[in-house]
Amino acid sequence: MSCMTESEVTSLRHLPAVAAVLATAEAAVLLERHGRVATTDAIRQAIDEAREALRTAPAAAPSATEVAQLARGLLEARAPGLRPLFNLTGTVLHTNLGRAVLAEAAIDAAVDAMRHAVALEYDLAEGARGERDDHLRSLLCELTGAEDATVVNNNAAAVLLCLNTFALGREAVVSRGELIEIGGAFRMPDIMTRAGARMVEVGTTNRTHPADYRNALGEHTGLVLKVHTSNYRIQGFTAEVGARELAAIADAAGVPLLNDLGSGSLVDLSRYGLAKEPTVRQAVEEGARLVTFSGDKLLGGPQAGFMVGDRVLIEQINRNPLKRALRVDKLRLAAIEATLNLYRDPDRLAERLPTLRFLARDKADIEAQAHRLQPAVAARVGDAFVVEVGNCLSQVGSGALPLDTLASVALLIRSRGSQSELECLATALRTLQRPIIGRVADGALCLDMRCLAEADEPLFLAALAELDIGGTATHIP
Repeated sequence: MSCMTESEVTSLRHLPAVAAVLATAEAAVLLERHGRVATTDAIRQAIDEAREALRTAPAAAPSATEVAQLARGLLEARAPGLRPLFNLTGTVLHTNLGRAVLAEAAIDAAVDAMRHAVALEYDLAEGARGERDDHLRSLLCELTGAEDATVVNNNAAAVLLCLNTFALGREAVVSRGELIEIGGAFRMPDIMTRAGARMVEVGTTNRTHPADYRNALGEHTGLVLKVHTSNYRIQGFTAEVGARELAAIADAAGVPLLNDLGSGSLVDLSRYGLAKEPTVRQAVEEGARLVTFSGDKLLGGPQAGFMVGDRVLIEQINRNPLKRALRVDKLRLAAIEATLNLYRDPDRLAERLPTLRFLARDKADIEAQAHRLQPAVAARVGDAFVVEVGNCLSQVGSGALPLDTLASVALLIRSRGSQSELECLATALRTLQRPIIGRVADGALCLDMRCLAEADEPLFLAALAELDIGGTATHIP
């Protein structure tokens, strides 16, 4: 190892002590924001990094104030991953970005449940223990027409619980064309196996007939499973057995039909200009003894899995020990109840439920917003890029309406230089204190305005103001 020169040793000696850095005004701000332990650890790390830098390239040692600024950068780099961002990808229900944005009523209800004790499992009328499902049962029955209802933490859990309750060690009959795979490589056959059911496939990938089901039903059958293929479509030479006919076949065999709707909707989406999807009420009316659907997709609420149907079957599900392992907590129950209550006023649903508001948003409104924001974005990204207002296509996301797109408008950012400059810009936007997430396609960074609420425009501009075209973000205190 080479010997250090006298000047190098002097520089290292001039590194400030931790106590000296803690005494600066900059450190006082860090102490207030992050606490003594985290701030002190960051200062020690900043000093260590400065020491290594001086050994590699001798220079003047940083001052106590400069070390505090370095520590600030380290602390801000540890910002929570689950922090707010702007979803400008054009995918409304983006699984990787948390799916549905909750309604203000749901947020307020969850905050109240966090702040106060609530009657989660307490019957206020009787002064005795109650059931947490009671908070949602009547609402779900009213909105779906079912006899009874219960809830777990997501729709995969709802399907798992139904299968485990009625087909444990027994056969579950399902069409080959409905053996879906959902996000994260979770496959329906795997869920059926984990539930303890023996899967019996009928029909072919593209065609399944009533006789296929009838021939498969027998004394070992626990249930018939119908899965709404919400995340793909088979087109061409196809045939499937409708839910109403399949319910009659299952009833004749004395077994329940479980209709898994996946991204279940409580309203007819066509009234909002969207493609028609089967509603939960429709599935109940068609005769399915059990219907399962999600809470955080088309319904626009928090993550949840609902089961509605015959009272005797729901009672059996609630007696399954797995139900307790899959139940939801008071925060989600409060948010779900508030979300479901919005559906009781369908005339104002689109203005109060963000998911529906984003999906049904008028293109002219989106275009006007894009034109308002274009000058500010162009000024911030600078002359190295061209920013134009252009048409694009949004999508629902989370496996819902996979073949349908929504006409939208975006800010299209193109580099005057190389594609790598565009990628650097996309990275810089993602690393802002409040990230801006778009998508790169056809040589442009597309910032789809569909999911940017007008009220959030000042926040968007404030986030953009931190952008450093060099690829890093300069955060505003």
